[in-house]
Amino acid sequence: MLKVNQLSTFNEVMLTGSISEAARNLHRTQSSISATIANFEDVLDMKLFERKNGRLHPVPEAYYLQNECFEILRRIETVSENMHRMNSLQTGELHIASMPGPTVFFLPNLISEFGITYPNIRSNVVSQSSVGVYRLMSGQQYDMGLVDYIPAMSEEASLIDTEVFNFRCLCAIPKSHSLATKDLVTPEDLFDEPLATLTQDHEIYSEVVGIFNQYTLKPNIRYMTQYFFSLLHYVEKGLACAIVDPISIENYKNFKEGRSHLVFRQIEPAVTFRVAVLTPKHRPSSLVAKNFGSHLKNSLSLLCE
Repeated sequence: MLKVNQLSTFNEVMLTGSISEAARNLHRTQSSISATIANFEDVLDMKLFERKNGRLHPVPEAYYLQNECFEILRRIETVSENMHRMNSLQTGELHIASMPGPTVFFLPNLISEFGITYPNIRSNVVSQSSVGVYRLMSGQQYDMGLVDYIPAMSEEASLIDTEVFNFRCLCAIPKSHSLATKDLVTPEDLFDEPLATLTQDHEIYSEVVGIFNQYTLKPNIRYMTQYFFSLLHYVEKGLACAIVDPISIENYKNFKEGRSHLVFRQIEPAVTFRVAVLTPKHRPSSLVAKNFGSHLKNSLSLLCE
């Protein structure tokens, strides 16, 4: 079997035309160089040099081999450099699948922050429903997924590791609304106020109805959408208040860039929104994925506080 040491030694002898000069360039002894060339010829079962008048003369086949050696050694050097860059996070790829909400601003912002430190990183973010992300992650083709936590799917997903983050939702209120002056709102404050919330198949809808039931009240739900971010449109128009998650609030603040017409207040009893970060169980994470995963989880943890 050919060895890299044999290829590099042969290449140096071809370039210098001399055992002694090759030995000096490679910081080795002449006898070591001669032994390596002899072993190389034994492996190939072919003489590569003829000695005439005290000098080495390559046979014609040696020139073909030199060209092949050059390409092989160049490729090995390129691989070595690329692996070094990957190890130092100078290069690499991120493949992320996410529910739609965080793909608007939250994930692009995090990837941009990561990219400032590691500018040669490539990223690919695809948007799917949470159920769709669970299925994509089961295929082990993505580095991580960000989803609504669905206990049944997480328990059944033997191909996925799950880390759950619990967010306390806030109440979005128009700045001009009388409730905007309060630090904390309750179902009694929101009684008869038009509300915007997620659709009935989402656990947030059940939680909102549940906290009103604790006060024997019925929420006045006027607007329902699949995504939190869309609810803020109705609040901006002064048509409703909305129960929204911190990620959507971050999206909104980035979108508005200081031009917000809304305030966000604590609501009691708490409405909890659970998000899960998914990683493939049977695919080792790259260094880039591990580092970005830590950045993502730290950011999510800050929103949980």
